[in-house]
Amino acid sequence: MKYAIVESGGKQYRAEEGSTIEVDLLPNNEGDEIVLENVYMVSNDDSFSIGTPTVKGAKVVAKIESHFKGPKIIVFKYRPKKHYRVKTGHRQQYTRLSIEAIEMEK
Repeated sequence: MKYAIVESGGKQYRAEEGSTIEVDLLPNNEGDEIVLENVYMVSNDDSFSIGTPTVKGAKVVAKIESHFKGPKIIVFKYRPKKHYRVKTGHRQQYTRLSIEAIEMEK
């Protein structure tokens, strides 16, 4: 099984060929192909290479499947005996990426 550890939006994800990952919202349109070049580790069945800090010549090609919103998170601030109550909500926006290929230059 070939997989790589990549960075997108300051977070690290495990990307396998043929699978999907959900990252923070990217400015590209649906159907666009993007290249993730911050690859920290590449594993190919029995061998792997670890970067210092990134693997030279490694990249992950992905296709944007969709943009969607995550679950709603309720934020409730409360101060006892002061009649202070603030209720707000938040929905994070995500992008679903389909991993097409993990490429390494020799």
